[in-house]
Amino acid sequence: MPINGPIIYDPACYWGNREVDIATTQLFPGFPKIFYQGYNEVWPFESEFYERKDIYNLYHMLNHCLLFGGHYLEETKVLINKLDLL
Repeated sequence: MPINGPIIYDPACYWGNREVDIATTQLFPGFPKIFYQGYNEVWPFESEFYERKDIYNLYHMLNHCLLFGGHYLEETKVLINKLDLL
């Protein structure tokens, strides 16, 4: 079957743990509490998720730090100290 119309290719797609996506939603405010309550009702979070979410978000904070600098540098340092990586 021939393809008619535009094709969209997303080079950033991946197959990964759902916790990574949920952690990213908590990196910057915007998702309401009801979103997490509903998600948790359908597929409950493992208790260890809350211990892992900061390490999942470290990549994104380092990326924002590199791209935008400014306050992201300080927030990244806080996260690294919280994770006790130094």
